[in-house]
Amino acid sequence: MKISKVFISAGLVAIATSFGFIDNKTTPASKINTNPHFAVIELFTSEGCSSCPPADDAIAKLQKESSGKPVYILAFHVDYWNRLGWKDIFSNADYSARQNQYAKYLKIQSVYTPQVVVNGKKEFVGSEESTLKNSISAALTKDEAANLSLSDVKIEQNKISLHYQTEGNGNNSVLLLALVQKNAVSHIKAGENSGRTISHVQIVRRLQSVALSNNKNGDETITLLNGFNPQGWEVIGLIQDTKTGEIIGAAKGEFSSAMKTKNAE
Repeated sequence: MKISKVFISAGLVAIATSFGFIDNKTTPASKINTNPHFAVIELFTSEGCSSCPPADDAIAKLQKESSGKPVYILAFHVDYWNRLGWKDIFSNADYSARQNQYAKYLKIQSVYTPQVVVNGKKEFVGSEESTLKNSISAALTKDEAANLSLSDVKIEQNKISLHYQTEGNGNNSVLLLALVQKNAVSHIKAGENSGRTISHVQIVRRLQSVALSNNKNGDETITLLNGFNPQGWEVIGLIQDTKTGEIIGAAKGEFSSAMKTKNAE
């Protein structure tokens, strides 16, 4: 199948991303990331791209296989396919900007879908499962440069509040916080995938950044979206080097069982 490519204007602003939290307990950062290795998988995809469903399937398989491991999956739905007949409800111009910034970091002439970036350093076609597995294996042999922990996670009215701690990151770094929806199904009625039902995993629904030059620790909030529930969503945290694009630290957590039980009542 031919991979569809779309050029993006080079003037878009970079967004660095970092997310992650654990149960409702404040724990020192040094005790949270017990495994010093990690792999961050960023998939740039679109419901309007006929080449994207195989990549969606590949990361869905990865989501199951990597459960409990330091593998962090983020699916960014870009918006530049929306003009071709189908508007992806998960798309966001900020995610297209993030992908375009990776084109600069990695010195490639154009962006395309489906595209995967691993730890901010390596990119390839998102449906290439063997390349994906090999890249993850390689990433998991390398120590992280920085530590990240997210703790004291609470739901307060329409927001998530949390405390973050970082260690080992330099001045040229940002903390990115993302609210991630674990699963969704879309029925496509127009565009290249018209008539198809597509399953998605690890969809980034909200993304925000925190400068880390002077504040290694702090408190942040993330505004919730309609349809949020603790069982089907999570926060993933990344520390990104803003000069090279490399992801130098990552963390993830889910809501405590107590939160999930209370939400279900």
